[in-house]
Amino acid sequence: MKSNFSLETFFENKVVAITGGGGIICSTLCEAYGKSGAFVCILERNAERAHELEQELLNKGYKVKAYVCDVLDEENIKDVHAQINKDFGKVNILVNGAGGNNPVATTDKEYASKDDLNSEYKSFFELDRKGIEFVFNLNFLGTLLVTKELCKDMVENGGSVLNISSMNAFTPLTKIPAYSAAKASVSNFTEWLAVHFSKLNIRVNAIAPGFFVTAQNKSLLFNPDGTPSTRAKKIINSTPMERFGEINELIGASLFLTNDKLASFITGVILPIDGGFNSYSGV
Repeated sequence: MKSNFSLETFFENKVVAITGGGGIICSTLCEAYGKSGAFVCILERNAERAHELEQELLNKGYKVKAYVCDVLDEENIKDVHAQINKDFGKVNILVNGAGGNNPVATTDKEYASKDDLNSEYKSFFELDRKGIEFVFNLNFLGTLLVTKELCKDMVENGGSVLNISSMNAFTPLTKIPAYSAAKASVSNFTEWLAVHFSKLNIRVNAIAPGFFVTAQNKSLLFNPDGTPSTRAKKIINSTPMERFGEINELIGASLFLTNDKLASFITGVILPIDGGFNSYSGV
């Protein structure tokens, strides 16, 4: 029997809005949704990067448009929403990918010691409040504010939301307390919103990527000479598949969870994509 399945029509004529669209992960998802027939709305704070990606995907024949969007600016979000509605119609799928960490919200050492108050290293006691607020706002509040606005389009006919959580939402990683806690809040919000929207046929799920090499973490994972750092070696030793993930390995789960035919009864799920990291006890 011939299958009717075709990736090129997986999201045909669906309007997909992706925040953080210019980042490594979400630019990959922008292309994947474009290849699958969707109208892709690239929401990105960096105007130059947004339009660069727009042109790149237009050249490949995909239906895309870039919108300069700050996920913490409610008026800007409303303006972008109105423009999307004018250009493509109502949003069917929202991917909340805007997020990140801040160096001033991290510690230099994994463990506290008695000399932390008089150390040249940045300890827990030197964490910067503004940096912590920035991390929480970008990851959690940015997810909430965009969802609050764009999901208005889904009230009548349903839709799907995909949040980008993290492996450290399950078990916090050393050195990054603010980012770990912020991503845990994204996972918790995903479950809360899935219940809240359940009677409206709006499904809300999240993916929790494990360890992927990105521009943000490259300096933590590799030494200047390109060799793996001590932290990278710990990660690999705790990942049963013994490697970092490839960004394109996030595509399948993302498309699956946001497809109303394949995942119609799945909501409130935070799916690890981590090479077994979350399952491994260390022994």
